[in-house]
Amino acid sequence: MKPYTEEQVQEKLKEYEGWEYDDNAIHTAFEFENFKEAFTIMTRIAFEAERLEHHPDWSNVYNKLHISLNTHDAGGVTDKDFELAKVIDQLIG
Repeated sequence: MKPYTEEQVQEKLKEYEGWEYDDNAIHTAFEFENFKEAFTIMTRIAFEAERLEHHPDWSNVYNKLHISLNTHDAGGVTDKDFELAKVIDQLIG
C-alpha cells in the first residue's frame, strides 16, 4: 500500500474534524468525563482496530486519550489510517 503525500493527507484531513498531520502520522485527542469513559471507548476502538487489522498508537492518562495513526509497513499515512479514523469518529460521535 502506497502512502499519501503530505499534500494528499492535508487535503483528505479536511473531511475529518479534530485530526492533524504531523511527523508522518495523523493525530487527534479526546477528553472524557472520567477514566472509565476513556477506557470504555478505547475498548470499543480496540475491537474495531482488530477487525480492520490496523492498530493505533495511543496513550491514555486519566480522562484524556491521544491517538496517532500511520501505516508502519507502508512508511506513512494510507487509506487504512483514514478508515480507522472514520471508525473512531463514528464511535465517539
